[in-house]
Amino acid sequence: MWIRGLMILSCTGVSFAHGSNDGQKGMGLMMLILVAALPVTYSLSRSVPQSDIPHLVTLAENSQTQLLQYGAATAPAQPDDVLATYLRTGQRDANVVPALAQVSGNISTTLKQFGALQAIPAEQKPALRNEMYLAAETIKRLQADRSLILPSATQQNLQALKTGLNGATQFIPTWVKVAVAIALGLGTMVGWRRIVTTLGEKIGKSQLNYAQGISAQMVAMCTIGAADAFGLPVSTTHVLSSGIAGTMAANRSGLQFGTLRNMVLAWVLTLPAAALLSATLYWMMTSL
Repeated sequence: MWIRGLMILSCTGVSFAHGSNDGQKGMGLMMLILVAALPVTYSLSRSVPQSDIPHLVTLAENSQTQLLQYGAATAPAQPDDVLATYLRTGQRDANVVPALAQVSGNISTTLKQFGALQAIPAEQKPALRNEMYLAAETIKRLQADRSLILPSATQQNLQALKTGLNGATQFIPTWVKVAVAIALGLGTMVGWRRIVTTLGEKIGKSQLNYAQGISAQMVAMCTIGAADAFGLPVSTTHVLSSGIAGTMAANRSGLQFGTLRNMVLAWVLTLPAAALLSATLYWMMTSL
C-alpha cells in the first residue's frame, strides 16, 4: 500500500513540476500563432473596455508631465530607438527619461484620438503596441534601477501606467489557449507509448521496477522544482531519463548504451539544428 502511495505522490510531484517547466512549449506555440499568423488582429487586447481608456490616457499624460519635470535633457528625435537600446543594453543615459516621457505622450495622443483599442486602424496597431511595450518594459527596468530616485507620486503613476499597458498588450485569446491545449493533449495521446517504452525498457537492460521508478521521479520532481525556482531552463524528459539511468547503474542492471548515445546526440544536436533550420527558413522567406 505504501509503495502505491509513494508512486502516486512522486507521479503527482513530477506532473506538478512539469506543468511549470513544460509551459515553455505551450507558450512557444501560442506566440507562433499570435506573431506568425495573426500579428495585427491580436496585437492589442479587445477585452479592454472602452471605459478604461480615459483613465489610461490620464495616466500617460501625467507620466509625461512628471517625467519632463524630472528630466532636463532635450527630448530625443527617435524616442523608440532610445528605449529599445536601453532595454537591450541596460545602460541608462540622459535621454532615457525624456524618451519615456515622449512615448507616454504619443500613447495618450493616439488613445485620445480613437477612444478605444478596437477603433484603432490596423495599420497603426503595431506602432502603438510597440510603444506600449517599450514604455511598460522601460518603467519596469527603471523601477529596478536604484541609482534613479523618482518622487513617490511619479513612481505610483508609472506603476499604474505599466499595469494598464500590460493589460492591453500581454494577453492571449481563449481560443488560442484551447487550441494549444488540445494540440499538446493529442500529441501526448499519440506518442505516449513510445516514450513509456523508451524510459521503462530501453534505458536499462532490465525493466524499470517500482523502487527505481519512485527514486527517479522523486529526483526529477526536486530537480525540476529547483530549476523552476531559480529560472533555469531544463527538460523534464532529460532529467527523468537521467534519473532512470542512475537507478539502473545503482541496481547494477546494466545500461543500454545505444539508447543513451542516441539521447545524448539528440540533446546536443537539437539546438544547433533548430537554429540552422530556422535561419535557413527565414533567409528563404526574406529573399523571395
